[in-house]
Amino acid sequence: MDQDSHRSEREPLEATGRISTFSTTSPSDEEQNQPKAEISCQVRKENPEKVDLQDSNASQSPNSLMTTKELQEYWRNEKRQCRQVKLLFEIPSTRIVEHHLSKYVMYKIIILQTGSFDSNKSVIERRYSDFEKLHRNLLEEFSEEMEDVTFPKKTLTGNFTEEIINERKLAFKDYLRLLYSMKYIRRSKKFIDFLTRPELREAYGCLRGGQYTRALEILSEVIGLQERLTRGNPVSIVPTLCAIVVCHKDLENHASAFEYGEKALSHLQVHTSHRYYIPLLETMIALAYELGKDFLSLQEKLEEWKAKKDPVRVFTLKELAVREYVQ
Repeated sequence: MDQDSHRSEREPLEATGRISTFSTTSPSDEEQNQPKAEISCQVRKENPEKVDLQDSNASQSPNSLMTTKELQEYWRNEKRQCRQVKLLFEIPSTRIVEHHLSKYVMYKIIILQTGSFDSNKSVIERRYSDFEKLHRNLLEEFSEEMEDVTFPKKTLTGNFTEEIINERKLAFKDYLRLLYSMKYIRRSKKFIDFLTRPELREAYGCLRGGQYTRALEILSEVIGLQERLTRGNPVSIVPTLCAIVVCHKDLENHASAFEYGEKALSHLQVHTSHRYYIPLLETMIALAYELGKDFLSLQEKLEEWKAKKDPVRVFTLKELAVREYVQ
């Protein structure tokens, strides 16, 4: 169950100064009002010995047959499942970019998953105007939620002084954390696009130009962040997964292409009308044949779909991929 479902459809912010005091380590309202099932889960995490003792008294307890090593691994898995998934935003550094007619500051943003060891951190860069555009877009759609959110204003002079840059680093870090704390904003396309769209545009540009290795490098970095941001909507990452399939396939990494294809197909099991479904199936059949894998089940799904649908023009997976982010 989504813990945020206990809140109202539009939750107001509590204080105007919240952006400067927001902390990811403080217990949120969501944590204080967890459903009983999750509280039970938390109790098991905090005192696994007690639960294990209770389980050992049960005649059919599977734990009673486990070795010490197996029990330790069991509780590690339990903790992972109980742990809340949240993102932490840090802005450790900046760099000044100078072009012939422009000069601006790029802020390095590191995005980590809290509550567990996250070795796959995401690193992106954004400038002041990117943050400013995000703020305007969010105000249009979430005026009530954003009414008390402050945004660092432009100054006529001193924008490149160390003092101003450091102030904005802290302000933007708290700004992102505060936006992410609000359910409707963190799930919004505008917020997710701010964190992923520039990199995706670059990756698809490389794909269209035949630079598959470079495209794959960028897509492999972005997909992890997309997965964290869209946990409630896994279908939304299918285009990126399919672009990775295309890159691996054209680089003749057929095993890797098949692996990512399987992941994409798993997200489309109940979305067979999705525009990527049939092109992905056709690509997976070809890959399975190349790898000597069973492709009959995939072929059956394809024939089943064709029997139910009227014949229509279907693009190949690569044709669909090159059409993404063309504007």
